[in-house]
Formats: sequence, C-alpha cells, structure tokens
Amino acid sequence: MNIFDIMGPIMVGPSSSHTAGAVRMGFVGRKLLGFQPARANIALHGSFAATGAGHGTDKAIVAGLLGMKPDDPDIPHSFQLAKEARLEVRIQTVDLRDAHPNTAVMTLIGERGRTIVVNASSLGGGRIRVNSIDGMAASFSADMPTLIVRNWDKPGIVSAVGGCLAHHEVNIAGMQLYRNRRDDVSVMVLECDQPLTPEIIEDIQMLPGVVRCIYLDLGEG
Repeated sequence: MNIFDIMGPIMVGPSSSHTAGAVRMGFVGRKLLGFQPARANIALHGSFAATGAGHGTDKAIVAGLLGMKPDDPDIPHSFQLAKEARLEVRIQTVDLRDAHPNTAVMTLIGERGRTIVVNASSLGGGRIRVNSIDGMAASFSADMPTLIVRNWDKPGIVSAVGGCLAHHEVNIAGMQLYRNRRDDVSVMVLECDQPLTPEIIEDIQMLPGVVRCIYLDLGEG
C-alpha cells in the first residue's frame, strides 16, 4: 500500500476525493484537450453534486482546467482566475446511471471549436479514473504515460501500434480495447512504462487506420 493511500496527497482543500481528485480530473481534461479550454460545461453527479460546493469541487475542477496542481494555493480563487483567463465556466448537476458517486462529466471546448467530453471519477486519496472520452469507454488512471488511439476496427492495427512501440523500445504495461460497433471507430488505451517522444506519437499517428492519437503524461512540465 502506498503511503498516499493512507495519508492522502499534498493538497489545498478539505477532501482528497472532492478537492485533490477533482483538481486532477480537471488537469487531465485540459491535457486530453491539448490546451486550456475556452468554455467548460461541468456536470457533477452523486456526492459531487450533493456536497461538491461545500468541498470546493467546482473550484477544484476549474483550477485543474487552468493547469493547477492539488497543492496550488490559488485553487480557492479559480473562478476569478478563469474569468481573467477568459475561460467561460458552467456548473450543473447530472444523474448518471451506475456511476461512481464522485463523478463529473466535463465538456471542454477550445477557441477553434475543438471539443472533448471527459467522464472521470475521483476514487479517494487524490486518485482518479477516466471512464470515457467522447462517449467511448476508456478506463485508466493517468498515473502512467498513457496513449489513447482512435482507430478503425480493422485487423492488424493493434499489432501495428504495438510493433511501432516495440520498434522504439517502449514497453506496454497495460492495454485495453473498446468499441461500440464492429467495423466502426474503436479506442485503444495503452499505459506505458516510459514517456513517449513526439516522434513516436507521430509515427503511430501516421499508421494506416489510425484516426487520432491523444498522449497523456502528467509527469511532463
């Protein structure tokens, strides 16, 4: 057991689940979009919806979207800082079926219209789980360098992506495959033992059948 599972992370706020984990969720959403959003629609479910305001969950998620970490002293001022950064925020509640009680759905929109919808949950101790991206299932913690590949559901693509990583001497710690329908766009989630370089990501993006790559590494600057 990790000491942070017992003591929790270094953070600003009353709750590792409602505050520290919420900051991390917002930060992951920002990284998945690729930049700070211009607009954010944040829908809170369950315990987040019931007690989130008192625990500062809404402020924490917005702080993460602004690029803050759980120990940033400016977290309580995130709404004002978002206004200064021209980040338009809307907070609402939602009732999700079979969802973890500390779940939020973040619809993030960039200045040029690029949009991503991230469903994530705070599990306690500052740990999170990303449940879906744009409605496609994807279960990962973001604790390791993670590559999310959208690809056409065709034979050989999984092998090609794995072969590309092997060529660059990247070891795959875990792999998950998701699809809604056969012969449609599917999602491949690969957690890796080491960070990926832009060259590796570009090589995978150029593989036949790959639609889009999203790389997530919270260890980056």
